[in-house]
Amino acid sequence: MLFARKDIQTLLQEAGTNTDLRRSLSSSSLVLLGVGVIVGAGLFSLTGIAAAENAGPAVILSFVIAAIGCMFAGLCYAEFASMIPVAGSAYTYSYATLGEFAAWVIGWDLVLEYALGAATVSVSWSRYLVEILVRHDLCFIPPELLCSPFETLTLPNGVVVSGGAINLPAVLVIMVLSLLLLKGTRESAIANTILVALKLSVVVAFIVAGWHYINPDNHQPFFIPNPGEQAVFDGTGSLWGFLKGDEFGHFGWSGILRGAAVVFFAFIGFDAVSTAAQEARHPQKGMPIGILGSLLVCTILYVLFAYVMTGLAPYTEFLNDAKPAATAIGHTPFRWLQDGITIAILAGYTSVILVLLLGQSRVFYSMSRDGLLPRAFSDVHSRFRTPWKTNLFFMFFVSVFAGFVPIADLGHMVSIGTLFAFVLVCVGIIIMRKTLPDAPRKFKTPLVPWVPLMGIVVCLIMMSSLPRESWERLVIWMAIGIAVYFGYGRKHSKVGFS
Repeated sequence: MLFARKDIQTLLQEAGTNTDLRRSLSSSSLVLLGVGVIVGAGLFSLTGIAAAENAGPAVILSFVIAAIGCMFAGLCYAEFASMIPVAGSAYTYSYATLGEFAAWVIGWDLVLEYALGAATVSVSWSRYLVEILVRHDLCFIPPELLCSPFETLTLPNGVVVSGGAINLPAVLVIMVLSLLLLKGTRESAIANTILVALKLSVVVAFIVAGWHYINPDNHQPFFIPNPGEQAVFDGTGSLWGFLKGDEFGHFGWSGILRGAAVVFFAFIGFDAVSTAAQEARHPQKGMPIGILGSLLVCTILYVLFAYVMTGLAPYTEFLNDAKPAATAIGHTPFRWLQDGITIAILAGYTSVILVLLLGQSRVFYSMSRDGLLPRAFSDVHSRFRTPWKTNLFFMFFVSVFAGFVPIADLGHMVSIGTLFAFVLVCVGIIIMRKTLPDAPRKFKTPLVPWVPLMGIVVCLIMMSSLPRESWERLVIWMAIGIAVYFGYGRKHSKVGFS
């Protein structure tokens, strides 16, 4: 039963006959859905961190490497999404190729990516909101309601909050967006489109306004050499140490690779497009366009944004700076854009949270329909046609993390979980081409098995570059998930007992 697979014909039949979820998303809506969740915390925060701590001005190459890994995985996602236009993303794909246990592992892994990712971003959202309100003397929320009991927050006016009661703004944004998702996918897509338009306009304004003030000296040297890496080529150093960067510290190629693992968080989200497959009007056509289109748009924006940002200010200024874009624009006459950038970040974070909550609810919806989770998670509202009980569950679940847990290294934790999911999707394409070579495919991943194999290699390299603590947390999280599977999912599985 552990390796029981869902028949591909059964999945296709489900896609054609299941009318529980309303099909309301066009191809352009899917692209904007992907852009909505991709452009956010990673672009506005992690770019500076990766430049200052890992790659210097060559952080641009870190973005390119991360994008290549995402492209390989994205091509595999696109083929699966065109073959199996069913809600559930990598969970559903794994069920069809690797079996039930692997599907459960992926589904549990996606909780790590989507739910904890939404909680993490909501805390950052709260910080930026409080900053702009306090800076303009508009903050009416008591200081003790601005942070969790386990952290210290210094406000722009100098007030220090040491251990608050709850991060109320973070909780409120989770609740409002969860209720919006409960109301309907179409309404959520409209709100996402407005937020995406706002933040993209500011991103483009940053690139255009900053381009003429780039100081070429800030890009020199573009590649910061690390003398220790020469040991690899001399045969006296280990390749594994080179990839991890442990032997050579930061910068150089090892720094660029570690920077790629850091900024990879900035690309997380294109896979969330596939969770909305059952709500796409023409999923066989729209899903590949949504996945690959959003990835292409964001890659171009990221490279241009990183080039301008590192050109405006020396990369050393971004050390421990949570607002590198605002720091960079301070080197131009357009300092008034700092508030605009903060507003764009708030819009960006809002759309990220919205799509992450959407993706998580659809994964649980699919797992519940298969019997691996209680049936309540697949109950669809009679009027709104959304999995409303799942929306409410995650509203409270994510709110607890957002309100009471401080930000630590959740970015790395989310990244390693997502990379793991990408690896399994790439493996699934290779298996599917062998087991179901004649299955109808509206989109085909080119050069199989080489493209999936390259996706596996690049993702594993980026995983190896993450800190040891990230691996330990992944193991602990998966151990909990396996216990839940054997305690409930295995006993109630519809496929396993069919």
